[in-house]
Amino acid sequence: MKIGIDKMAFATTSEYIDLAELAKVRGVDPNKYLIGIGQSEQAVLPPTQDIVTLGAAAADKLLNERDRERIATVIVATESGIDNSKASAIYIKRLLNLDDYVRTVEVKEACYSATAAIQFARGQVALEPEKAVLVIAADVARYGLKTAGEVTQGAGAVAMLITAEPRILAIERTSVAYSQDVMDFWRPLYATEAMVDGKYSTNVYTDFFKHTLSRYEKLTDRKLDDFAAIAFHLPFTKMGKKALEAVLDERDDQTAWRLRKALLASQNYSRRVGNLYTGSLYLGLMSLLQNDPDLKAGERIGLFSYGSGAEGEFYSGILQPGYQEQLSNVAGDLSERQLISIAAYEQQFNDQLGMNKADVEYDVSADPARFVLAGQKNHQRQYVDKQQL
Repeated sequence: MKIGIDKMAFATTSEYIDLAELAKVRGVDPNKYLIGIGQSEQAVLPPTQDIVTLGAAAADKLLNERDRERIATVIVATESGIDNSKASAIYIKRLLNLDDYVRTVEVKEACYSATAAIQFARGQVALEPEKAVLVIAADVARYGLKTAGEVTQGAGAVAMLITAEPRILAIERTSVAYSQDVMDFWRPLYATEAMVDGKYSTNVYTDFFKHTLSRYEKLTDRKLDDFAAIAFHLPFTKMGKKALEAVLDERDDQTAWRLRKALLASQNYSRRVGNLYTGSLYLGLMSLLQNDPDLKAGERIGLFSYGSGAEGEFYSGILQPGYQEQLSNVAGDLSERQLISIAAYEQQFNDQLGMNKADVEYDVSADPARFVLAGQKNHQRQYVDKQQL
């Protein structure tokens, strides 16, 4: 029985900034951002949005009535949790009007946990093939204004339906997970911004990729030649390039050309949105599938997942016929966003609810999204479906 990703959808904010403009305001050479980091645009999170509203928006794009009836579990993977106890999946389940006989949980391990959620989902579907599991990778990457990490911020969510007989990617049995206690990136409970050792983290990422790929090759007797493409976790687009070149080692044959071309296709959307933490690998996968016209059903795609702290996993899947029809229109959504000024971005950054204890009420009328965060009352976040107002 095949088990894997049946549908995928992406949601982000309605506003963005131009990173060339940010570079000018910060007194930095724009090429440091555009070429050195590999980012050109960045999603801006209004105070009326968070992982719950973004996750619900992504899931709402892919669910039909049949999907809703067979969902057994909702798993939200995030490192941007909005409560230390209550799972964000419960809020999302309510906004989506899913049945109360649905399991709802939240999982965490930096940017890696969406991959763990998919593997958990595969196990449930194997036991109950008639059921589906909704996996949502939702995050807000936040480092602070005028910091070294500012250019690698972002926000968004990728929703995936994991089923038997999937229509996008049938996940193969062999996967390799690898973990070590590493302090390359973390966010203490008292902080709203992450702490990161950028160069160290890049080196750890590359090492984990080489470790997991090498063991995968030994377990399966497969080589790079067996992959049509490899999708990478992309906190910034240059990260995937560093990892791929570390294993290609100046190869200039047909396989190297194919994998480099596929990497460029996978970077397209991340370059325009920014860092999605848990969702970065899967936005990269969507970008690959929608921007590489040479991919064909039956071909093998490799996936490298990484979360600082640190955990990595390499696994693979086989593309299914008609996979393009099961993806939301990411390019269309990005083209509808509104460009805002750096001053407006800075204001929105500072207006986030964060760790505020006070009651807060936001004006949601300016937010075009269906699902919004209306504020906080009695220490409880107030989520609203504007279609029900």
